[in-house]
Amino acid sequence: MKFLVISLAGNGDTLFATPLIHELRIAFPEAQIDAFVLRRAARELLERNPHLNRIHQHNLLTAGRVESLRFLMRLRRERYDVSFNTHPQSRIHYRFVARLIGARQRLSHRYDHSGWLDTLLINRSVAQNYERHAIDNNLDLMGLIGVKPALPRHEYELFLAPADEQWAEEFLRRHQLSQRPRLGIHVGSGGTKNLALRRWPVDHYVALIERLGKERPEIAVLLFGGPDEEKDHGAIMARANPNQVFIAQSTNFLQTAALAGKCAAFLSVDTALMHVAAARRVPRQFVIETPTWNKLIEPYQNPFTLIRNPSIGGRHLEYYRYDGKGIRGSAEELRRCMASVSVESVYAALREAL
Repeated sequence: MKFLVISLAGNGDTLFATPLIHELRIAFPEAQIDAFVLRRAARELLERNPHLNRIHQHNLLTAGRVESLRFLMRLRRERYDVSFNTHPQSRIHYRFVARLIGARQRLSHRYDHSGWLDTLLINRSVAQNYERHAIDNNLDLMGLIGVKPALPRHEYELFLAPADEQWAEEFLRRHQLSQRPRLGIHVGSGGTKNLALRRWPVDHYVALIERLGKERPEIAVLLFGGPDEEKDHGAIMARANPNQVFIAQSTNFLQTAALAGKCAAFLSVDTALMHVAAARRVPRQFVIETPTWNKLIEPYQNPFTLIRNPSIGGRHLEYYRYDGKGIRGSAEELRRCMASVSVESVYAALREAL
């Protein structure tokens, strides 16, 4: 048997697929199990996964159409028996990709906008469930091939090498942070559709860090993120105490994960690094509520504090559903929504824990 796990949505969403991959290996120990991801960081998250045979990575968003079609035709020649479009891949484009690859059985979830065209692209499906985590929604796909999960408990599966942990320890020594309490912060969010609008305002982060510096100067703040966060990091560092705030710059995602695991607390909105922090069992995790927040994407198997957004009031599905569309509302409305979470409310949550 040859299986292909397709996870093209986001880096955090790739972590959602890891329990499914493990269960497939248990059920089919001799099978070829491959993964197809979009971004390099997603590939890095799976790189040392012992349950995979191969990882295919190709950025269909940035590569040319001809190049991408050639890549998909190469995957088609692999003649996979089963492909899994893991949750949440709500855009119909993901199912077009599965159809081009052409596995004999093409499994997916049925989303809010699924229609007759979806039935031509995939041939087995299960309805998504907003009351269950995306990881559990992914495990529901196993029933479509007549298999039940075997593990008594599931969790994100992230495999770090000793070199990753050593890099993180060296980062702390180099910046003289080994003996200081450390708060990780990720100021970013996804860049597809209009998901960048769910960021907490950078001025709020600046004010929060300034207050921490005055009242808890022993706490070191580590700023996590990549190129998409460089501008915000620059704005923060321009006003920050250089003995308090440090940019957690690494060369790959597993080093980032290793360093996140060295934090006593981690603050973010619902992003990939939120899931990395949960996977690394950061003991005190804080999430600023956004319009995209829901049960499907909360930190899995790790305690966390949700800092409520007064503008949302439990109306998450009115703002955002997995229907292939962006967050509902104008850019100005969404910025006001995120700005409504006060610095005081975030500081109050952190103060109790730190």
